[in-house]
Amino acid sequence: MSVHLRPEEIEAESFRIIEEELGPHNWNAQQWPLVRRAIHTSADFDYARSMVITERAVTDGIEALRAGMGVVTDTTMIISGMNKERLSRFGAQLSCFVADPQVAREAKEQGVTRSILAMRKAARDTANGIFVIGNAPTALFELIRLIREEGVRPRLIVALPVGFVGAAESKDALRELAREYPELQFVTNIGRKGGSNVAAAVMNAILIQAVGAEPGN
Repeated sequence: MSVHLRPEEIEAESFRIIEEELGPHNWNAQQWPLVRRAIHTSADFDYARSMVITERAVTDGIEALRAGMGVVTDTTMIISGMNKERLSRFGAQLSCFVADPQVAREAKEQGVTRSILAMRKAARDTANGIFVIGNAPTALFELIRLIREEGVRPRLIVALPVGFVGAAESKDALRELAREYPELQFVTNIGRKGGSNVAAAVMNAILIQAVGAEPGN
């Protein structure tokens, strides 16, 4: 392999290798770019088997972006990994409140994680339509509570917290919540794997489809 390939050539070659090694799959044309980018980011083919994407997740995410709805993350690493140029085309606000001084102060006073308070702050603004969680299971558990107890209705949830304490359980809880709220649209996976880089990759795949640069590819 040449070491002089341009970034887009490396990406295209990576996608070719992924599709060759994975072989046939059942993901549709909207879903596959999300799964492929998760594999591309992590070099982990488990995502082809473990990801869960609801029927209208990509469509609703695209519509939310095109409507200029805000995107909230649970870590600044997701913001760093997302394509801001594409996001800016829709005028959508990209926010992470974990480092917000008020959130930090209230979290300390209440003895809870900043991720919990950050989700509460984000949910109070109805302009926020997409919630992206790639780190803290407590953020996802709190978002689930906000949906069930306070009527919060995100247009899309990207739920890929990672780790050994609560990550798999929080994603199980989200899939269980979908039985109560079948209109809920989300992208998640089964198990402990995930992370901010994978969450950002999923959002970038949706952004690409939203701007029409990679339709169904």
